[in-house]
Amino acid sequence: MTTLSADQVNQIVNNLHHDPFEILGSHPITKNDKVESWVVRAYLPKAQSASVLCPDQRKEYPMESFHHPHFFECTIATPELANYQLKVKEGDHEKVIYDPYAVRSPKLTDLDIHLFGEGNHHRIYEKLGAHLMDIDGIKGVYFALWAPSARNVSVLGDFNNWDGREHQMRKRHGGIWELFIPELGIGTAYKYEVKNYEGHIYEKSDPYGFYQEVRPKTASIVADIDSYQWHDDDWIEKRRTQDPLAQPISVYEVHIGSWLHASAQDKPRLLSGEGEPVAVSELNPNTRFLSYYELAEKLIPYVKELGFTHIELLPIAEHPFDGSWGYQVTGYYAPTSRFGTPEDFMYFVDKCHENNIGVLVDWVPGHFPKDGHGLAFFDGTHLYEHADPRKGEHKEWGTLVFNYNRNEVRNFLTANVLFWADKYHIDGIRVDAVASMLYLNYARKDGEWLPNDYGGAENIEAANFLRQTNNLLFQYFPGSLSIAEESTAWPMVSWPTYVGGLGFNLKWNMGWMHDMLDYFSMDPWFRQFHQNNITFSMWYHHSENYMLALSHDEIVHGKSNIIGKMPGDEWQKFANVRSLFTYMFAHPGKKTMFMSMEFAQWSEWNVWADLEWNLLEFEPHQKLKQFFTELNTLYKEETALYDRDFEEEGFQWIDCSDNRHSVVSFIRRAKDPNEFIIVVCNFTPQPHSHYRIGVPEEGFYQEIFNSDARKYGGSNLGNLGGKITDEWWFHNYPNSLDLCLPPLGVLMLKLDRKKTAEILTKSKKNRQEEE
Repeated sequence: MTTLSADQVNQIVNNLHHDPFEILGSHPITKNDKVESWVVRAYLPKAQSASVLCPDQRKEYPMESFHHPHFFECTIATPELANYQLKVKEGDHEKVIYDPYAVRSPKLTDLDIHLFGEGNHHRIYEKLGAHLMDIDGIKGVYFALWAPSARNVSVLGDFNNWDGREHQMRKRHGGIWELFIPELGIGTAYKYEVKNYEGHIYEKSDPYGFYQEVRPKTASIVADIDSYQWHDDDWIEKRRTQDPLAQPISVYEVHIGSWLHASAQDKPRLLSGEGEPVAVSELNPNTRFLSYYELAEKLIPYVKELGFTHIELLPIAEHPFDGSWGYQVTGYYAPTSRFGTPEDFMYFVDKCHENNIGVLVDWVPGHFPKDGHGLAFFDGTHLYEHADPRKGEHKEWGTLVFNYNRNEVRNFLTANVLFWADKYHIDGIRVDAVASMLYLNYARKDGEWLPNDYGGAENIEAANFLRQTNNLLFQYFPGSLSIAEESTAWPMVSWPTYVGGLGFNLKWNMGWMHDMLDYFSMDPWFRQFHQNNITFSMWYHHSENYMLALSHDEIVHGKSNIIGKMPGDEWQKFANVRSLFTYMFAHPGKKTMFMSMEFAQWSEWNVWADLEWNLLEFEPHQKLKQFFTELNTLYKEETALYDRDFEEEGFQWIDCSDNRHSVVSFIRRAKDPNEFIIVVCNFTPQPHSHYRIGVPEEGFYQEIFNSDARKYGGSNLGNLGGKITDEWWFHNYPNSLDLCLPPLGVLMLKLDRKKTAEILTKSKKNRQEEE
């Protein structure tokens, strides 16, 4: 029998050994370079006795304790030893297990570790984390964790009574710990016990875990995310071959935890059946969240009816606190279990694609919370965050900032975007709080931040990280969207990286949003003095690829909902809302609006409650919902409203200077030169008859949209379906239209070439007859 030193045994017993495989498991005993026998060692801290079972030999070999009461070993005289088992007696219970230290085949290769170390392992989520495996006919779960400064790491779970002595991991180079545990499977709850060199222990969820317990529990759960059968090949292929910037994009932003609830007494419906856990509301225990499966049945038909092209989900990655709206993430690779399983979320995305609706997710790479089970102080050091709080902490938010200069941290985040596109088929991301990432002095006073190497306030590492992320997303998943919520004057946010941009393909136009809400909140009489609010956006529009967004941030914290911002009586408020959104859809740029705006909810968004669906019992709210349905339909049908959003030729003012009447008029042009739309906006409650505007071609202009139509709740003033031009030079055009402008209304008119030809032919015939 080979002997061990007391120190070697103590290192295992006290969980101090960096590689327990050197001591535990099976080890050959050779003579003349030939294996004659094997010594098998096991540390079983709760066992009274143990033996080795060799199924091939049909023999049992008792193990003895020479060094410690729970440290067992024996020698087996055989040249080959494979797939042996341990028979373990713990009190009155006896169990037979495979030895986790008998499996030595690593899943991580040296190349994997090298790529991860330089920040370029684009599929690291297939290596780190918990993965179902079959090694030499033994099924189990392979665990791998990056914790370079840990002294020891163990896997915890019900399978070992959360005892970190039992499944000690081995450390590979690059600071990665790994262990294959036989006979574990789907649904196993686990954590990592991370011990630093001072002996402090941290119980951590898996940063790469695919699933997590329903809050307030925090353990990760082993999940199979590769067995779902997708049905969206046609959608993916169509997305891959299209330029998204030349397509209509109308986004319904939704927080699925407050869109609609169900009774807590009703069992949730899930893809796998009924009764699996879905979270109950934290404030109202009588209600629960809808599952992803139920949302597919309710939300998708609603969004489809309204005509939106995309759904944008506020963060659905795992987060501990409902009140954070999802923006304080602890499980970046796990769709939150509040609403069901990973497969349920896949089903939701699949059904969206089946109904021609894209799915965007809010992604939060700018900061993360300090919760003990999360990424903070992960291995007893500031691993994911900067150690210096002047770079590593957002005091205003009480969160920590990622260290983008660390390759492995950057890899964790870049691979995360690819993960959601790869495994969940999402169509793009909206990146939260980009400004907070780009500036080292963001929300920090003098003395509370550190400059970059050149003395500036720009976070160069964060900018490079964003460029890398966008490059990879578009490289692997062409046609995807990457949208920046960026509120500063940082240049070229939505420009390609090869010309020095950050590589996003869209940027929220925060300036437009503020100008519009300021303007529409004014009494209409004062708008004549603020025409610049309406026109200024076109001065800078072509500097970026802008998305016009009226988001959740604009209807919380005392700001009122959209309709509550509007002046006047109830009729004027609804008219102002219709006018605002018609102008928004006519203005160049893609569109985003938050749930509840489509039916004019009066109260602010409340993350703890449902939307006020009862309002749809009342006619004004019903008609506004119909307004949005038809506005989205028109938007998708008329190429002039979207396919040249970011080309100067796609927009042309007719007249932006009539501030006395608060009227603006402009042309939207498509790539097809025969396709253009005339837009005329009257932003006061005073209607105007015989209001003349110049137009580029003679003929009959059909009124294709009128925000003041009776079916939308308006006064029904308009132009009887359309107007024919007069040979009256106006606005530098030889032809013009004499229009009736409705109060607080927006008109869209389109040249009807067929009817124009008929009218001109008839007119010519009449002249000939007169002659």
